[in-house]
Amino acid sequence: MNMKINTSFVAGVALAFFNHQPKMLLLKRAKESYWCHIAGEIESEETGWQALLREVNEETQISVHKLYNGDYLEQFYDPHQNQIMMIPCFVLFCSADPRVILNEEHTDYKWCTLEEAKALAPFPNQHDLYDHIWRYFVLKTPPSYLNITL
Repeated sequence: MNMKINTSFVAGVALAFFNHQPKMLLLKRAKESYWCHIAGEIESEETGWQALLREVNEETQISVHKLYNGDYLEQFYDPHQNQIMMIPCFVLFCSADPRVILNEEHTDYKWCTLEEAKALAPFPNQHDLYDHIWRYFVLKTPPSYLNITL
């Protein structure tokens, strides 16, 4: 079997507070028409977290105040490419009520509660990621050793 492991992508979940209520950002993909978090390809000479900050700017133009290693690998099998995708995930904390400006990759966005995000996102691994982020970055104070200094 000639299966490849692809580690050239990165993902992040943006969190913000609206009237002291935590919400996570979901984006609706233009091509595939499904809801997801921020993601993209790591370019040469970039670290994963640098690629994520670039993707956040390109896809949403939101301002990131704090960045954390999400301590989570999103994993799935891509049958079209016959490869296992292993994607490091990060957590971004944004200003309260951030303004989102979408690029052409997305048609819509929504700031969601955990339940809303899981209802919109179609993939089980997305649900697991959102549960993890909510448990360790919303309900608890994130540990300082996961903080990435901007």
